Amino acid sequence: MSALVVRGARLVEPDGGASVPVDVTVHAGRVESIVPAGSAAPAGVDTLDAGGRLLLPGFVDAHVHGEAAVLDEDVQLAMLRQGVTSVVVGQDGVSYAPSPAPGEERAAGDETASGLHDAAAWAAGYFAAINGAHPTFRGGSVADLLATYDRTTRVNVGYLAPHGTIRYAVLGAAARAATPAETDRMRALLTAALDDGALGMSTGLEYVPATYADEAELVALTSVLAARGLPHVSHMRGYEDKAGPAFAELVRVARTSGVATHVSHYHGPAAELLGYVDDAHAQGLDVTFDSYPYLRGCSILSMVSLPTWLPIADVDATVAALTDPAVLDRLHREHFPTLTDLWPRVTMAAVPTGVRPGEPAEDLTWTEGMTLPDVAARLGLTPAETAVRLLVATRLRASCVFAQPPTNSPDSVRALLRHRAHVGGSDAIYAPVGGGGRPHPRGWGAFARFCAEHVRRLGDWTWHDAVTHLSTRPAERFALTGRGTVVPGAVADLALVDPDQIRDEATYEDPRRPASGVDDVLVAGVPVLRDGRLTTALPGRPLRPGATRV
Repeated sequence: MSALVVRGARLVEPDGGASVPVDVTVHAGRVESIVPAGSAAPAGVDTLDAGGRLLLPGFVDAHVHGEAAVLDEDVQLAMLRQGVTSVVVGQDGVSYAPSPAPGEERAAGDETASGLHDAAAWAAGYFAAINGAHPTFRGGSVADLLATYDRTTRVNVGYLAPHGTIRYAVLGAAARAATPAETDRMRALLTAALDDGALGMSTGLEYVPATYADEAELVALTSVLAARGLPHVSHMRGYEDKAGPAFAELVRVARTSGVATHVSHYHGPAAELLGYVDDAHAQGLDVTFDSYPYLRGCSILSMVSLPTWLPIADVDATVAALTDPAVLDRLHREHFPTLTDLWPRVTMAAVPTGVRPGEPAEDLTWTEGMTLPDVAARLGLTPAETAVRLLVATRLRASCVFAQPPTNSPDSVRALLRHRAHVGGSDAIYAPVGGGGRPHPRGWGAFARFCAEHVRRLGDWTWHDAVTHLSTRPAERFALTGRGTVVPGAVADLALVDPDQIRDEATYEDPRRPASGVDDVLVAGVPVLRDGRLTTALPGRPLRPGATRV
């Protein structure tokens, strides 16, 4: 790796201000020296003129659904134009690995592999509208998956071992507690995933099959994490009015196992939610959380509209159930009446067609960007009937953007992000990768919005605070040694940020617009974004806890 000098940059000082201009030399993937501007003038070395811009450590997106999308150039551009150089995927307990590849011969006597369900195929189908389709990975170990990110992308990729995938591999879609023997097999799969480089484990306790896990199972698995000092990252069993008991469950698990706990996309009434965090800290527990600066969320339509008594983890069975008159009658009597306040808040994001090759399917892509009541009016159906039709037509692959309840207010968003346990996460869903649909704009704008709104306009953070919440603290949370700071010896994942110009450009109506104000980014000291355009370099690496390689 050749040396490069970033000339005339300003670093962020602990008081929140900016330093005098400095020249920063990077070499062999690391920051080599920081000297007053004009002092460093090695002959023949490439230079990058900072022009007084802030030189920040690359941001770490602590929660993103990008295991397929991160290999797409347009998505890489979206990340880099916000200053994001590293992402943590494998979120909400559902992703591609670990899982044996279809038809893979399993070694005789290998009890961790023998008789496993094909969790890769299941996860690819269940979360198709969230994670998209990986272009090459069809099953295997976490090491196999991480290898697909080694110098094939412009950003670094860390991976959480997904509990739901591990559980499905052992139990399939079984709607019950695990036996001790099954728990031991899950522990073995988790141990192998951590050996392969997973940064921790994620749970999605509102999703199937994780919703069937009891506390004994969670304690048994998180004890494996605690022994290694790695975090349990959880989409809790509920949010808003369910946040209290859901958070209490995580506290009990953490107290018993000793695991560090990180809550995904924390949102709702801030005074209540932060009280839970402060109480956990008072008990000596290590608890952090991520949040994003928007009032709308995004998920798969099946998750927000169907009850857990349906076998949602089994797509074929659920689609069949949604055409069964008896099941539909029960849904309309018992479940759908509880969602009357939800329907007006739902806007369709991605409604794919042709989800089963060679099989004709109703094309409802025209519904993308429309509210569910508007779609219902066009079809001459009720909103509940419309949701069922969309789910059947897409084989549960429809996704939606939805407005959160009023308790997720602007004041609540601001209070959460000011807390000392907060880190930034976009919860970005880029599917469908390659364009189309009406995705949530957070994947294109969350980190720029943090800076534009909460540093420059509202003053919730200083620039030092922004670095802490968006880079330093998430790097510490996931044991990303050498990242999150700009000091000699640190990994040279660096972003030049114009503090007066950085802003999000993506909107709900036009969600794929890259942000402004970040035109030059280095990953491992290699320019990957220059003058606002991607270079041809692909220095991204899979991230492993404690690893310092570049």
